[in-house]
Amino acid sequence: MSRAARAGLLVVLVLLAGGLAARAAGLVADLSHHLIAITTAFTGSDVLLFGALEETGGDVVVVVTGPRTNRTVRQRERMAGVWLPGDEMTFTGVPSFYAVAATRPIESFTTPPLRARHEMGVASLRLTPVAAFDPHRIARFREALITLQQRNGLYPSATGEVSMLGDRLFRTTLAFPANVASGPYQVQVLRVVANQVVEAQASILTVSKVGLEADLTDFAQRHGMWYGLVTLVLAVTAGWLANIAFRRS
Repeated sequence: MSRAARAGLLVVLVLLAGGLAARAAGLVADLSHHLIAITTAFTGSDVLLFGALEETGGDVVVVVTGPRTNRTVRQRERMAGVWLPGDEMTFTGVPSFYAVAATRPIESFTTPPLRARHEMGVASLRLTPVAAFDPHRIARFREALITLQQRNGLYPSATGEVSMLGDRLFRTTLAFPANVASGPYQVQVLRVVANQVVEAQASILTVSKVGLEADLTDFAQRHGMWYGLVTLVLAVTAGWLANIAFRRS
């Protein structure tokens, strides 16, 4: 961030802090923008979150949760040298994206019950299977689901850093990869004091496809068969042209 941008941010935060006395809540936070537009050239986006506290002390935790959906985790089994579909488990309410940031390691100022109540950290996510299964089996598939999401960059394994600017001002950068899903994202800001959430604020960040990307998605949803045929023709044509170019070289 440039010096001018940093100075502008500090001015905004000071104004926010000055207006806290007129508010019922002692915490106020905002995002640098509330819309992430996905285009064909989209490679990811960073969103700045900044805020201020009316009182000093405690820690700030930021939890970002993407649209929730059902996810099925399948286990593959190798038989006679061939990988075949094996056991599977479906979880409900799985966040398509999840990230957390804090002023210091969350485990150092919270207990497991508090983290579970507010879903602080991937270990505290409420991932519920559709049907009741053996706890050991649930744990195995749950770990596989989290590992898959982390491998895809959708569940950052490291906790982000919330920086304190003085005693009351704070900021953090929320990074969204190129493969984020469209929809509303909930951004929660929590102030924790003595293992209790004493103040909280929630904001909505919208991720939406625009332009050609949105048109292609809409066409694929409305005309699935034609979209598949067009994709097949384009793939065959590209392969044919590549073959001609290879022969000429």
